[in-house]
Amino acid sequence: MTEAATRRAPGTPCWVSLMVHGLGTTEEFYGALFGWEYAPGPGALGPYVRALVDGLEVAGIGQLPPDRHLPVTWTTYLATDDADETAEAVRSCGGTLAVGPLDAADAGRLAICADPGGAVFGIWQAGSHIGTRLTGVPGTPVWNELFTRETSLVEKFYQTVFGHRAEARGDSTGVDRLTLHLSGRPVAAVHGVGRDLPKDRGAHWMTHFQVADTDRAAALVADLGGTVLRPPRDEPHARTAVVRDPEGAVFTITRPHA
Repeated sequence: MTEAATRRAPGTPCWVSLMVHGLGTTEEFYGALFGWEYAPGPGALGPYVRALVDGLEVAGIGQLPPDRHLPVTWTTYLATDDADETAEAVRSCGGTLAVGPLDAADAGRLAICADPGGAVFGIWQAGSHIGTRLTGVPGTPVWNELFTRETSLVEKFYQTVFGHRAEARGDSTGVDRLTLHLSGRPVAAVHGVGRDLPKDRGAHWMTHFQVADTDRAAALVADLGGTVLRPPRDEPHARTAVVRDPEGAVFTITRPHA
């Protein structure tokens, strides 16, 4: 278990947030799945709650305006010391700016962007809210990865805007994969999946949430009205499954190997 007490270095994934149509029913789903409790958060974009594990903030869920028919998806936020400067860098490096930068009360300053491949992400300049306060226990986000058409389309973008150093993870099978590093530490992964990119989602960031038992959690997702998109399977470092909540947000559940 790791409790964060200081703001993250720029470029580090620091928060994940979900905007939905039914805030109450979504709270119930994730509360039952992850044991989350909730506290009110700053409503920069409308009604918003922060999910808590052991009283510490781990994620956010907000209510979409009734007239906004946007895809429901988990959004990864990358830390920045200056949201306005980073937003300008996003634009100058071929990305786009969808929302902001704008203030979320005294919690911080944010913007919603898309990289040159079309994957949406957020940037967060911490004020009183530094981001995710707890990792390494069930119900907390533990990893973020980007699925895009080709890693070469976005590698330079993330290096230039956030200072990531990209390390290739390809092997004899020709897998197009990078790990993004900051100060010698891996902070995220990038997968180039070519034609396997989902047509209904396109390029996207994926959040991994830790669970105590991947198989039981996947079964619970189905019982709660969600969908198991990829059944549990063992990978080199964890047992994972890809699931979808009742509103359509896709995420990965993972239990690290001992």
